[in-house]
Amino acid sequence: MSVASPSPARTPRASAPIVVAGGGLVGLAAALALAERAWPVTVISGQTHPPDGRTVALMPQSLDLLRSLGLGDVLATSGSPLETLRLIDDSGSLFRPPSVAFEARELGLDCFAINIENHALLAALSARVSAHPAITLLNDQVTGTTSRDGLRQVTLANHAPLETPLLVAADGRRSAIRTALGIAVARKAYPQVAVTGILKHERDHRCTSTEFHTRHGPFTLVPLPGRCSSLVWLTAPDRAETLSAMDDAAFGRAVEDQAQSMLGKMQLAGPRGKIGMGIDRIDTITAPRCVLMGDAAHAFPPIGAQGLNLGLRDISDLLDCLDHSPDAGAAEATQRYQALRLKDISTRSLGVDMLNRSLLSPYLPVDFARGAGLLALASIGPLRQFVMRQGIGR
Repeated sequence: MSVASPSPARTPRASAPIVVAGGGLVGLAAALALAERAWPVTVISGQTHPPDGRTVALMPQSLDLLRSLGLGDVLATSGSPLETLRLIDDSGSLFRPPSVAFEARELGLDCFAINIENHALLAALSARVSAHPAITLLNDQVTGTTSRDGLRQVTLANHAPLETPLLVAADGRRSAIRTALGIAVARKAYPQVAVTGILKHERDHRCTSTEFHTRHGPFTLVPLPGRCSSLVWLTAPDRAETLSAMDDAAFGRAVEDQAQSMLGKMQLAGPRGKIGMGIDRIDTITAPRCVLMGDAAHAFPPIGAQGLNLGLRDISDLLDCLDHSPDAGAAEATQRYQALRLKDISTRSLGVDMLNRSLLSPYLPVDFARGAGLLALASIGPLRQFVMRQGIGR
């Protein structure tokens, strides 16, 4: 890796590598994947990502991509397989169905996913990016972008402008590049906050992810190595404030109570986080010589482990498009990328939104439909397999 120093000259560079804006998981993975395909890459990142207790359950296609990028060791040592997914209705509904358990072996898989702490994965990606000879890293922020003379110009806060055949905007939910391009976002806020954390517990999780469906949203415990699990607790904003104000011991007791003591005594084992919930709809994820990916292209609540897995599928589809185009930012490549991604994003968005709204709804017909759906999943084998395959992106 080479690190450029600020330059007083404000003229575009002569060389034109692909520019990736964003130093999060999707941005770094995109840069590494492009560099591995022999595309020179410049990464623009001024972000810091302190640990916040968040994890990601990486599904098979995501695992294939990350292993191809040399991250197999960190996945094996810092991640835990998810062999069973258990759903428990804890909504107080009159139509409460039995719990449903899905087994990876029903699909002939060792596991549905591997759950790993975001911070561990980010550190491993950062190390790989830093060592790659085809990647240049600029510690900076994008301030604007225009299309000119068949290239995309990127202006920066502290460095000279860049010209690139392709700008990859992976700069997050509040994407400055998306704003500069004038791409509209339809944002739906949910009356929920996600409380996250890492906890130790007395009993073995047996590689089982357990999701309680409550009236305020899912409460999920996802396995980590040893007797540890990650927490994603969607709840009402006032309840989230109360939980955040608790000391560590009281917070552990609250988690144990909500989990019905399924894993015994719970003890905080890492940082806690708190995230406002909502879902974004973006109808256009490309512009001339620019593509959006990750949270810049789709932002989801942490339900069903869709967020980062969608972002990694963005990368896979972009690689496929570039494999068919000698010009990285050619219109046919970016248009094909949009066609591939929008259907996947729309389908996942609809599914996540429907599940979340069904839990928040106070109406009996909705309760009945949700309960009947879970009962059908518990008893109809072909339907179970179809839903499981869809859930892991197959």
